[in-house]
Amino acid sequence: MEKGPRYVSKLTRNTYALILAGGRGSRLHELTDWRAKPALFFGGKFRIIDFPLSNCINSGVRRVGVVTQYKAHSLIKHLVRGWGHFKKELGEGVEILPASQRHSDSWYMGTADAVFQNVDIIRGEVPEYVMILSGDHIYRQDYGEMLAFHAENDADMTVSCMEVPLEEAAGNFGVMSVDRQHRILAFNEKPAHPESVPDKPDMCLASMGNYVFKTEFLFEQLRRDAKTAGSDHDFGKNIIPSIIADHRVFAYRFVDPASDQKAYWRDVGNLDSFWLANMELVEPVPPLNLYDPRWPIWTFQEQLPPAKFVFDDDDRRGTAIDSMVSSGCIISGSTVRKSLLFSNVRVHSYSTIEQAVVLPDVEIQRHCKLRKVIIDRGCTIPEGTVIGYDKKQDVKNGFRVTAKGVTLVTREMLGQSVGGI
Repeated sequence: MEKGPRYVSKLTRNTYALILAGGRGSRLHELTDWRAKPALFFGGKFRIIDFPLSNCINSGVRRVGVVTQYKAHSLIKHLVRGWGHFKKELGEGVEILPASQRHSDSWYMGTADAVFQNVDIIRGEVPEYVMILSGDHIYRQDYGEMLAFHAENDADMTVSCMEVPLEEAAGNFGVMSVDRQHRILAFNEKPAHPESVPDKPDMCLASMGNYVFKTEFLFEQLRRDAKTAGSDHDFGKNIIPSIIADHRVFAYRFVDPASDQKAYWRDVGNLDSFWLANMELVEPVPPLNLYDPRWPIWTFQEQLPPAKFVFDDDDRRGTAIDSMVSSGCIISGSTVRKSLLFSNVRVHSYSTIEQAVVLPDVEIQRHCKLRKVIIDRGCTIPEGTVIGYDKKQDVKNGFRVTAKGVTLVTREMLGQSVGGI
C-alpha cells in the first residue's frame, strides 16, 4: 500500500472530512429498497461506508462528518455501533449529519447543497482544509498524499481522479482535461462522449467524487451557488465548471503507490458490478488486499463463534473451496465454491452453492442449488430451490436477473417478511 511515510501531520490534523452518504443507488434495485447504498454489505463483513471511513482514519484525518439522507436507519445504526468510540476531547470523532433543513426548508438538493447546509458545523471545527468524499465506492487511498499535493500547488480546489475507459465513463462520471501541471482546463459532468487522454484514445480522466478545498474558498463558493437561480447545487455540474477559469483547480491522479499504475477503485453501482467486485475477493490473489495489516478496514461486527464445517460422508461433506466464509456460519454437509458468505449464514445438507454472494443471516435449506446469485440479508431459501440455472424460470419465479446473468433474491421476492437491514 505504501511507498513512503504517511502525511500524518499538520495537513491531516488541520483537515475536516465530510463523507456524502445520502444516496440511494437506484441501479442496485431491490438491494437498496430499505437501505442507502453506503450501508450495503460488502466483502464478507464490511459495509461500503467502512472504506472511505477507514481511509480517513488510516490517513490521519480523524475529524469526520457523515452526511445521511435516504433511508439512513441501518447506516446510522452501523455508524453508532462501529464508529462511535472516538474521543472528541482528543480532537477526533465521526459525527452523523442527517438532513435537517439547517439553512433552508428543503432536504439536500445536491452534493454542494449537502455541504452548504452543514457549513456551521464545519466552521465550528476550524479546519484549514475541507475534504469532501463520496461514501459509496470501494478503494484504499492515503488522503495525506492528496492533501500534500493540494498544499504544494497552493490549490483552491483539488479533484481526485483516475483514468477510466471511455465507454465506462460515458454518462457515469465527471470528465476533465488538464495541462502538464495537472491544472484542470475543462470539466464536464457525465458527458455522453468523454474527451480522451492525450496518447490514450480509449481512456479519459474521470472524477472520483473526492475533493479538497481551502476552507474559506469552499464557503465562498457554496454561498455563491446557493444564491444562483437554476443551479442544481452540485459540485460536478455547477461548482467545478464555474471556478476552473479564474481559480487554482488541480487534478490529483490516484494511482497504486507501489506500481504507479491504475489503482483499485470500484463503483459497485449496479448488481453486476456489485457481484463482480465481491467475486474478485475470492481469487487466490485478489485485486483488493483486505489482509494488509498496514491498512486495516475497520467496521462493526458482532461477537460470533468461528465458522463451522460439519459432516464428512461421501455424499454429505461440509466444504468451502475458493471462498470466504465469515464468523457464525455453519456449512452442514454441503459444498460451497467460489462464493462469499457473510456472517451467520446457515447452509443445510445436500446443497451446492456456486459463485454466490450471500448476505448476513441467510438460511439455505436442504437440497438447494444456487449459482451466480446475490441473496439479500435474512432470506430463507426453501428446501429444493434451484436458482441460477434457468433464466426464464427465475424471472417467472419473481427474481431479478441482470443482463449478465446475475440473479438477485430478496425476502419480498420469496414472500417473506422484512426485518433487519
